[in-house]
Amino acid sequence: MLIANSILLGIVALICFLGGINIMLKGAMYFLPKDTPPQLVLDNLVRFLSGIYLGSGFLFAYASFNVENTGNLVYFLGLIVVFSGLGRLYSRVQAGTAGRYFDFIMAVEIALGSAIISIKWLSV
Repeated sequence: MLIANSILLGIVALICFLGGINIMLKGAMYFLPKDTPPQLVLDNLVRFLSGIYLGSGFLFAYASFNVENTGNLVYFLGLIVVFSGLGRLYSRVQAGTAGRYFDFIMAVEIALGSAIISIKWLSV
């Protein structure tokens, strides 16, 4: 069970590293129409949140390598992943689907977080 949770936490760490770096480099203007004037506050906020996303990768990586010593922290890490998927679900309900790829990612995040929590609970 520890190895399974270590692998799942490692997958989340990799997602955080890659996603955080990707969004940090692109910024908000990458996702807006090309004729949109610079949105300095939005870009600042997007890069701030991508820094949190990237930084959380270090937390997940640490937990992945030290899963036997992290105790109940694993539950909270699983909740972070579940809530990221629920955030996508809320966006889907409020604004509509962003496409099949993002719906798939939403399902993976909810399942991945639930699996982290369940495996930790079963290994106690």
